[in-house]
Amino acid sequence: MIAKIVFWGSLGALGWTHAGYPAAAAVLARLRPRPVRKADLTPSVAVVVAAHDERTVIERRLENLLEQDYPADRLEIVVASDASTDGTDELVEAVAARDKRVRLLRCERGGKVAAQNQAVRGLTAEFVAFSDAATEWAPDALRTLVRSFADPDVAYVCGGHLYRSGHGTNREGAYWRYEHWLRANESQLWSITGGIGPIYAVRRSDYVELDPRFGHDLAFPYLMVQRGRRAVYDPEALAFEKPSRNIEDEYRRKVRMLEHCWLITLRGGMLRRLGALYGVEIVSHRHLRYATGLLHLAALTANVGLVREGPVYRAALAGQGSFLALAWAGRRGVRVPGAALAYYYVLVTWATVASLRNYLRRGVPATWAPPEGTR
Repeated sequence: MIAKIVFWGSLGALGWTHAGYPAAAAVLARLRPRPVRKADLTPSVAVVVAAHDERTVIERRLENLLEQDYPADRLEIVVASDASTDGTDELVEAVAARDKRVRLLRCERGGKVAAQNQAVRGLTAEFVAFSDAATEWAPDALRTLVRSFADPDVAYVCGGHLYRSGHGTNREGAYWRYEHWLRANESQLWSITGGIGPIYAVRRSDYVELDPRFGHDLAFPYLMVQRGRRAVYDPEALAFEKPSRNIEDEYRRKVRMLEHCWLITLRGGMLRRLGALYGVEIVSHRHLRYATGLLHLAALTANVGLVREGPVYRAALAGQGSFLALAWAGRRGVRVPGAALAYYYVLVTWATVASLRNYLRRGVPATWAPPEGTR
């Protein structure tokens, strides 16, 4: 009986987080939408770029930000250098000497969030936007990003992001198309459950200084909701990135990212002071998603023990085995329809387990190196 409960409970949770919840969110977003009031605003904005040893991309990042279709006297750009030693600081200073909108802030090595916290303390702009050093924004991205702040309930806005290159074996683009669609529906319902690191903004008055081991992407949306505010998504504010060169590099990036997600999920107080609807969003999209690897392991283990219980369980085990075989074919580069996506799914699902193991063994560091091939 216990094995059956584990098996069906795990399958039900997997089906809900991957298909049932997204479908329900899409339907509810159409039945009871809560649109965001938007207007063409040009408030004072400071764009913070946290950087550690970003010599190869920092000049391009600054040029792109300086070319934004935004009033020059309303824009400030702060590069928070996280103890860079590769010449990043000197390159930023050279740009700052030519354009007074750019400023370098040298920080002690403490990680991205620590640098962001330090940068924001010295700002007087009404709004603060954040970007990564290896990101490029569309010319109207900043103007588009801030228009949602015409709605007084909105405290946080993230934009959409696309990958510039389709080279290599990474299939992250397919995952992000799904995620963008789901974020759009969550935003229509009330608030998103996770942000977009390459492009987002907050009201300066709503900024929250986080534990340096946390991350803005996951923590800011639920923290805004806990304060009675909204965190929304505007897919027309576009950022562009270069993806990891292959699935294996993406796996390593996922493990590093998910270590922080586990920390926030288990110790960040995510379920405090949430309404029922947003609570369901958080559990469905975040908690169950991060538990995907554990749920798959539980379903497979229980299924092995139930294989003699009837044809349903034998068929289920055959199905799981076939999917793993398809993923193995994807790993070997066999040209079978769906093999590459199956391999991607298995690898990033296993990343949820590996990241939890790392978190429990050694905790979560505040600093890390960028993935290979994304610069």
